[in-house]
Amino acid sequence: MVSRELMEVLACPKCKGSVGLKSKFIICRKCRLAFPVLDDVPDMLIEDAWPLERAKKAKFLHKLRL
Repeated sequence: MVSRELMEVLACPKCKGSVGLKSKFIICRKCRLAFPVLDDVPDMLIEDAWPLERAKKAKFLHKLRL
């Protein structure tokens, strides 16, 4: 689980806007990107982000690991 303290300082790497946590993803609604959380570590690389619609179809779950 991503800590509340970390969520307070995280920002979208693309737009620098605020993000939220949804199950196993960090979500930027402005950019419509979902960044996977791997073993409690957010993967905030733009190239690893999923389109928000893909994450929604997966019910915000994935089987990715570090």
